[in-house]
Amino acid sequence: MSEHCKFKRYVWELPVRCCHWVNVFAIAILAVTGFLIGTPHFGSSTSRYAMGWIRFVHFVAAYAFTISLLSRLLWSVIGNEYSGWKAFFPMLTAEGRQKSVRMLRYYLFLDHEVPETVGHNPLATTAYFALFLVYVMMVLTGFAMYATHAPGGIMFKSVGFMYSAFSLQGMRLAHHFGMWLILGFIINHIYSAWLMDIKEHGGEISSMFSGYKFTIKKGD
Repeated sequence: MSEHCKFKRYVWELPVRCCHWVNVFAIAILAVTGFLIGTPHFGSSTSRYAMGWIRFVHFVAAYAFTISLLSRLLWSVIGNEYSGWKAFFPMLTAEGRQKSVRMLRYYLFLDHEVPETVGHNPLATTAYFALFLVYVMMVLTGFAMYATHAPGGIMFKSVGFMYSAFSLQGMRLAHHFGMWLILGFIINHIYSAWLMDIKEHGGEISSMFSGYKFTIKKGD
């Protein structure tokens, strides 16, 4: 399909884009401060509280990330069709399964023509749902470890079930491993967005700034 047959369509609403960029910056901060917390450094007397500030920044970013996740979860119920929760379960419909097979064939180099999708492609949404579960695990283990500073507090009681499911060391390992999973996903995500932008010419990357993509079908 030639470029002049493409139509501009508003796909990613402002709350979706805001959550995306909050996640980007929060994860970057959480990764850097998290690795520093995992290998703490105690400097001279003038910077004795450096690790305290690093932990503070880590937890501020953790709260921002958690609020962003809850906001995105809410928007999956009240947002448009491209951000709705149904988009993350393509296997529930025959059309979704068909699109998934076509996209898989493209990824396996069995087809040379990339199937156009307006929102996320069905395989991507399946991966995003798995990533969301990793996010939930990171939030629960992170706040469970944080809450140990105040046993009996509200947060400690809220995540109390975590202490019977994990030891503290188990939570640390899961938290650390989860971060590597997220970093691996980010590498794939950036490459895939760049690839689809080139193949589809739909503004995959720029759409996360403007909200608009260019599609074969005319928008509303």
